[in-house]
Amino acid sequence: MPSFVPAAPVFVLNGPNLNLLGTREPHIYGRETLSDIEAACAPLAQDLGLSLSWRQSNHEGQLIDWLQQAHHEAEAVILNPGGLTHTSVALRDAVAAIAPPVLEVHLSNPSAREPFRQHSYISGVARGVIAGFGAGGYRLAVQACKDLILSKSVQNGA
Repeated sequence: MPSFVPAAPVFVLNGPNLNLLGTREPHIYGRETLSDIEAACAPLAQDLGLSLSWRQSNHEGQLIDWLQQAHHEAEAVILNPGGLTHTSVALRDAVAAIAPPVLEVHLSNPSAREPFRQHSYISGVARGVIAGFGAGGYRLAVQACKDLILSKSVQNGA
């Protein structure tokens, strides 16, 4: 059993069309479903002493509501905003408004794709960005969340 136990979970928030992973453009996003990615992250999170709260919505307002909930109920947030990355000032403002660190995650590398995908409204207010590692990017984000939470604990004298 891990000796590290954070006070709250890490929210893993997934935006529009991520419910279609595994079948949507698998040459870009891979063949793993969101459930497959969640299952792959579960043992790592357990080993690190983290609990993950997975959510997906195709609705911008729902993601904003979850970010606001995370302000009071989460240690950190892993956010794959999907296409809202490139369009949503409202989602950017929600990320900027909350205290927990937010890690932006993308399966593909938006910087290597179409010009309209190369701008992120989220990156400038996220603690960090993990992109281009496919489903493995979520596991990298889980590890990074552990490091961020530990760093915060040290800073707060815990």
